[in-house]
Amino acid sequence: MTTALIYDPLFLRHETGFHPENAERLQAIYAALEADYELQSRVKNLLPTSASDEDLLRCHGEPLLAQVRTFCERNRPFIDLDTVICPQSFQVAKLAAGAAITAVDEVCNGASTNAFAYVRPPGHHATANRSMGFCLFNNAAIGARYAQARYGVERVLIIDWDVHHGNGTQDIFYQDPTVFYFSTHQFPYYPGTGAKSETGDGKGAGTTLNIPLPEGTAARPHREAFTQALQLIEHDFPPDLIIISAGFDSRRDDPLGGLRLEDTDFAEMTKEVMEMADRHAAGRVVSLLEGGYNLNTLGETVRVHVNALAS
Repeated sequence: MTTALIYDPLFLRHETGFHPENAERLQAIYAALEADYELQSRVKNLLPTSASDEDLLRCHGEPLLAQVRTFCERNRPFIDLDTVICPQSFQVAKLAAGAAITAVDEVCNGASTNAFAYVRPPGHHATANRSMGFCLFNNAAIGARYAQARYGVERVLIIDWDVHHGNGTQDIFYQDPTVFYFSTHQFPYYPGTGAKSETGDGKGAGTTLNIPLPEGTAARPHREAFTQALQLIEHDFPPDLIIISAGFDSRRDDPLGGLRLEDTDFAEMTKEVMEMADRHAAGRVVSLLEGGYNLNTLGETVRVHVNALAS
């Protein structure tokens, strides 16, 4: 088994100042991964290539691309009150989406069994027509659509364990029977979506599964709900590729979250996902960084996740 790590220091050029989503997040992750020499012997490090406009347009409308490009060119400081940008942000966001594509290439070509891309800006709040919630383009959705267009992947499962509901990913695939979106998240909480009743629409009815969890939910019931949901999904939707929206703000003590997972829980959830992938998807798992804002714990939590992928 080979695990690819995908990262580019250019991600640090998305300058957000004192915003919670800042370059120090990736610096903490990089330091933790580099310090584990044994883990480094079991992974390969790759640079991403940038996504094309065509790649982005499989998920987003042209007006959104034009807005982000123009705002960056004009040095506007915000997309909205939550979402900080700088002149380099459009190109950095295209590179983040490209990292998802690089990861898909890696696993679908059989060069690696799985891949983890630690990128910024994150993606799962970006809808088809709106950047929001720290997110400019939806990296997971772009990766899923690319896998279908380039490799003919029929069924993609997106698993989102970020503390916030990935409203953008749900929005993009809500009527699509070929992509299953599954989320565990704190509820009610930003962005206000992700009720259990939201299950898809039209041909996509039944291919969205939300597990809303109240603030303070302990790790054990959280994990039990996750495991039971995976079992249901596997029965109804055996995937050909699994993409993880890997948000680590569902860890205990994250400043933007109120859930209580520990590092060991992320390791065990990763292993459960890998076991499903082994049964149905030739082991193909692409993991993409979303949230996670406790700089004292984030690096170690991600290291544990990558160690599980590479085990």
